[in-house]
Amino acid sequence: MLQLGSLTLKSNLFLSPLAGYTNLPFRLTLRELGGLDLATTDLVNARSLIEKNPKAFKLIETCPADRPLAVQLFGSVPGEMRDAALYLESIGIASVDINMGCPVKKVCKVGGGSAMMTELDQTAALVKGMVDAVKIPVTAKMRLGWDDQNLTAPDLAKALEAVGVAAIFVHGRTREQGFGGRVNLAGIRAVAQAVKIPVIGNGDVTTPEAAKMMFDETGCAGVSIGRGAFYNPWIFLQTRQFLDTGAVPAEPRFEERIRVMCRHLDLMVEVFGEEHGCRMFRKVAPWYSKRFGPANDFNKRVVQVASHAEFHEILDNYLRWRRQFLDESGELKPQYRPPPMAASFMSPEPAAAQRANIPVPKGPVEVW
Repeated sequence: MLQLGSLTLKSNLFLSPLAGYTNLPFRLTLRELGGLDLATTDLVNARSLIEKNPKAFKLIETCPADRPLAVQLFGSVPGEMRDAALYLESIGIASVDINMGCPVKKVCKVGGGSAMMTELDQTAALVKGMVDAVKIPVTAKMRLGWDDQNLTAPDLAKALEAVGVAAIFVHGRTREQGFGGRVNLAGIRAVAQAVKIPVIGNGDVTTPEAAKMMFDETGCAGVSIGRGAFYNPWIFLQTRQFLDTGAVPAEPRFEERIRVMCRHLDLMVEVFGEEHGCRMFRKVAPWYSKRFGPANDFNKRVVQVASHAEFHEILDNYLRWRRQFLDESGELKPQYRPPPMAASFMSPEPAAAQRANIPVPKGPVEVW
């Protein structure tokens, strides 16, 4: 249980926004697997929302099974951010998150994202206008600072706490780092120690063990997971089980991975239509296949899939092709099994080697 302002959550594990990926089908796929409560949409331009831009409305599309839901806004105009928050409250969104962490130049150059960390008074005033306007919780997602010489996150967190922010989400890197280097757990701990409101740690949590490390070494109240969830959709359920029992859960069987991948595609088609849903799934399916063992044949064809029927034809052909790597019991022969997942990028294994398995997904920055 975790309290975010007036919102009582059943889990202190959160889904981080990942532009182009944390859409409604992905959120529903994760929720059906368990362990997740509050999920957050892709970041949405506040002005686009006010202007009723169809792309912005598609980013916040939801349904009763997708609850509770937070929408992440970016922008630097106080009136626009306030009005967007009011609109989201009026349609039943549970929480509004303010993006102060996006390192992309397109966001920063208009005063949004990480740029908000450089003007504490101005940012606090903008946030106060939002907090005063709505009854739902307002949270903020930030990085540790602009660069290593300007680690402003603790001071910004205190300023935001003073104007009524319900929680702080902290990605343990600077804007200058982007997604490179290692996450700075001491930096997240400094933010957690600076305020009394919940601080949620984020960055390089790719396994249940990494989530526990984040809790233990930062004192954070919750953990938010982004690309770790894309690489392993079961991570919320597994982490909940690991935190509750201390036992590392077994990896999902191959048949379960196939089932969930197919369910994800079904939801993509349902939400986006067959043509667009299958086109979007081209960048999703290869993430599932990272844990299939040999998958060259599948990967070559699935990145060109154009219909639901074609996907299942590709999958059926792949399953027949894959049989050559199985033993008499139907399991992958030892030499073909994928390596066990490293605990996190915080482990001794070189970050570059791990990032080859879990790279930063390329998102549609044109809608950021």
